[in-house]
Amino acid sequence: MKTTIAPLVLLTVAFVLLAAEPGFAQDKTPVKVKSSEVVTGVVIVHIQQGQKAIDLQCNDGAGFCAKLPAGNYLMLELPKNTGMYDCKNVEIYDQAKPDAEKLGAYCLME
Repeated sequence: MKTTIAPLVLLTVAFVLLAAEPGFAQDKTPVKVKSSEVVTGVVIVHIQQGQKAIDLQCNDGAGFCAKLPAGNYLMLELPKNTGMYDCKNVEIYDQAKPDAEKLGAYCLME
């Protein structure tokens, strides 16, 4: 009985991993942080994505909420219903170390 259950478990795990993969296989896009500020407990990061100016927001003191210094970064837009906030969630990474841990998690304000 153990020999028939093990392949079934492996197939189930493989299916779950493959089904989840397309949502996280998105590319990180380059962005430029222009400035950051804290306004009444909310960190606002002003970024430039191509020709478009966008604001990112997070709750000051929340995990991975950071006031970023001006510079070049990579932004990853997360799939719907993932992330900390009830909005379009993004993560910011160091452009020089794209595989390193995320620097921040934000709500994308469009």
